[in-house]
Amino acid sequence: MYIKKIKLLNFRNYEEQEIELNKNINIFYGDNAQGKTNIIESIFLCSIGKSFRTSKDKELIKFNKEMCSAFIEFEKSDRSGSVKVDISNKKNIFVNGIKIKKLSELLGNLNIVIFTPDDILILKEGPDKRRRFLDVMISQLRPNYVHYLGLYKQTLEQRNNYLKQIREESKPEEMLEIWDEKLAEYGEKIFLYRNEFIEKLKNKISKIHSEITENREEIRIEYTSDCKNKESYLDLLKQRRKLDIIKGFTTRGSHRDDFNIFINNDLVNVYGSQGQNRTVVLSLKISEMQVIYDEIGEYPILLLDDFMSELDEKRRNNFLEHIKNTQVIITCTDRIENVKNENKLFEVKNGNLI
Repeated sequence: MYIKKIKLLNFRNYEEQEIELNKNINIFYGDNAQGKTNIIESIFLCSIGKSFRTSKDKELIKFNKEMCSAFIEFEKSDRSGSVKVDISNKKNIFVNGIKIKKLSELLGNLNIVIFTPDDILILKEGPDKRRRFLDVMISQLRPNYVHYLGLYKQTLEQRNNYLKQIREESKPEEMLEIWDEKLAEYGEKIFLYRNEFIEKLKNKISKIHSEITENREEIRIEYTSDCKNKESYLDLLKQRRKLDIIKGFTTRGSHRDDFNIFINNDLVNVYGSQGQNRTVVLSLKISEMQVIYDEIGEYPILLLDDFMSELDEKRRNNFLEHIKNTQVIITCTDRIENVKNENKLFEVKNGNLI
């Protein structure tokens, strides 16, 4: 799988830009705030349907313009394809020239794995970062997952609103059972998807991390969830009903799922060094690439947004050993010359490519 061409119109600081990529390594270099990350963002948008930097689509539109678009032409082992995203007052997405009605029709067309300097927050910050990592990976491979995730979030919001009404307006508690039933049903489905892919990651990450650390570290992932099955989650919701009413929100559920990573039986985000945390993120992302390969029979496109600068030479070389046969798009401040594979260099200056 590889991207052949990108076309941007009024996208961030690009007025009109066409970019032809090669199948191997494509390096976009230049000073900060010139528009390098905007290219990565346009690819992510055409793959996932939203930005990884903002939740507000209008922020993608160039200043003083009314609309923007990102277009990608790609090649897979069995077919060619294209994705176009237009943003004005609303967002319209076209796959192979046909406007789609549901996000699930986009997901899986263009598979990506993204590395950014902020990825260390997957480990360092709260569970929401780790859930998002899982959600982006799973949604590309199981588009139906997004459907159940949306239903769960919608039901959760309705239940939380009703909890406040019970507390403030003395509404009958029994009505909660309507939302409890649905929440438990969707929660179980989400657990099954997440657990499936945690197991797939576990099967990959142990060997990968061992190779990267030259057998010095043993890695382990533990997934925790309240929603392993519908019945036990329903019981938990009933047990915590009084507390939920007092607080005005649902205190347990799939929205609190988490996974922890241990190095030599120690929690890496608590006891690991900065270097160990970065190496774990590397192992996690390489495992994600391999899981996607096992699922679809070809490697995803790899997006490296200023990530190489975060690695010392040894980790960089170990990383590059694991990304053969993959189209890579790299952004960096300095021109990288010592990349082994065939590469194409672009200098980025104020929304223009040289």
